[in-house]
Amino acid sequence: MSGASFILSINIAVAGLLAAAFMAVAAYDGRRLAARWMAAAYLIGMGYYIVELAIPTLHDAIPAVVVAFAVLLVATAVFNAGLAAKYAVTTPWLTMLAFVAAATVTVAIVQDLPRQSPARMMAYQFPYAVMQLIGLAIVWVGNRKRDPLARLLMTVLALSAAQFVSKPFLAAALGGWGANPQSYNGTVYAMVSQSLGTVFAVAIALLILVILVRDALGEASARSEIDALSGLLNRGGFERQAETVLLRAARHGMPVSLVLTDLDHFKAVNDTYGHASGDRVIESFAAFLRETGVSGHIAGRIGGEEFAVLLPGTNLAAARLFAEGTRSSFGALPIDSLPLNHRCTASFGVAELQPLESFRDMMRRADAALYEAKKAGRDQVRIAGEASAFPNGNGNGASRSVSGTG
Repeated sequence: MSGASFILSINIAVAGLLAAAFMAVAAYDGRRLAARWMAAAYLIGMGYYIVELAIPTLHDAIPAVVVAFAVLLVATAVFNAGLAAKYAVTTPWLTMLAFVAAATVTVAIVQDLPRQSPARMMAYQFPYAVMQLIGLAIVWVGNRKRDPLARLLMTVLALSAAQFVSKPFLAAALGGWGANPQSYNGTVYAMVSQSLGTVFAVAIALLILVILVRDALGEASARSEIDALSGLLNRGGFERQAETVLLRAARHGMPVSLVLTDLDHFKAVNDTYGHASGDRVIESFAAFLRETGVSGHIAGRIGGEEFAVLLPGTNLAAARLFAEGTRSSFGALPIDSLPLNHRCTASFGVAELQPLESFRDMMRRADAALYEAKKAGRDQVRIAGEASAFPNGNGNGASRSVSGTG
């Protein structure tokens, strides 16, 4: 067995392993359409290597050469479809398939040219470079977040395209690519060419695998921080993101405020109307927090009926207004599954981060203010550090002191 044939055999195994790896990613998360396209691309690629390996045994190898060319070009088109699925770009199917058809016809025609003709060799290699550049363009358009791994992938795709364009010159330098297709696998050029193809194919595949696995793990981690009922962050997710925001706020010297809120008489809702109605109240309040929040606000359900909203770039006065607006609007909001005349209310505690204060310290102060709001009659807003000075709720301890509905 020649060196090129040995490498082709290895390539068949490598393509199969890569296809299996992508299928495993797709099986882990059925939404990974990109992984399914990639698996299909490497399965088709196995067909190319099998045909190439069989060519030396054929009496008339020209049809097999054209078929092998078309199969590999189709594999790159399917690979590009995977890139388009990953980066949410419309797959240029019409362009790619028209190009595959035109390139295949061209390769069939140039078989009549002298085998060592540069035009013949370029007609065979240049289409692969074009397909790699189409993949690069797809990543470029879809990489809106300028992900470093995506930039690395674009670099490797560009280098892969360049190595295809360089192959006619490489063949000339290494003594050509054989007197006929059957002798191709015995040439030095074939061994070098197949080795280069393997290096780039594996590098591109591993990069895509890393990107897909990273995204899957990131989404799994994010889902583990989401409260299933409310759709907001759970306590762990809220505290983790809050700590990150506080570090950033400290670096930039910007204010941060925290609003804690607790649904009033929530147990009575469960006891009177059932737990399904109680769940609906939680869902409605969570949806209200999402709709009224602005970019950068972090909202979480940190207990049964207790919620928290972190407001970066917001001082105590503005946070107080936010809490008052939320209290007033939610109190007037009808809730599905509850009687039309029943209104749910919430109590609020507000604190602003103090110099050298930790997140947990600010949380304790906001919780104390919330306790004062509940003790003063509910459906109220209390400000940390002020509520205790006005135990009867008749002073600056609350931005507004409104009689609760329950």
